Amino acid sequence: MIKAHPLGALITAGANGLDANHIPFELDLNQGEHGYLNAHVARANPVWQQCSGGADVLVIFRGNESYISPNWYPSKHETHRQVPTWNYEVVHVYGRLSVMDEERFVRGVVARLTRTHEASESKPWRMGDSAPDYIDGMLKAIVGIEVAITRMEGKAKLSQNREPRDRLSAADTLVAKGSQGLGQAMRLAVKEKF
Repeated sequence: MIKAHPLGALITAGANGLDANHIPFELDLNQGEHGYLNAHVARANPVWQQCSGGADVLVIFRGNESYISPNWYPSKHETHRQVPTWNYEVVHVYGRLSVMDEERFVRGVVARLTRTHEASESKPWRMGDSAPDYIDGMLKAIVGIEVAITRMEGKAKLSQNREPRDRLSAADTLVAKGSQGLGQAMRLAVKEKF
């Protein structure tokens, strides 16, 4: 899910309380005990200075989500005992943030994120498309961050408290409305339970 929805909400706690920064992350499960999240922030963003000595952080990745109308449940029309809800899929990643203010690390993160997110373009943009001095200047304006993952927790609310026919009807309605991912996840959850 993180690879499909890489924009994470980085939650930190500092002298001024809680703070959230929304950052696209790269997930690397091949390094460390549980993997790493790599990203970069603007040098002007104070989060990297607040966490320069290392900090415990939470990164929240939101996947598919949607409002669910009680009208989508067949049982609602029989009993009128249903209410609206919201279904979703999320991953909470806990870890220790380190600042990585080395040009090689930052350049690598930017290059990999660019390759990943430009892959679907007919003519993908590459760092080499810009003048080297321009890219060098842009890289100096950002700072790398790395989160050593200590644990991950996935959460999904997929109408699990409803009977299968209600769940499948809601899933079919979502798919018909264009929410393929959540509808398919709900269908799969019904199949796995039975």
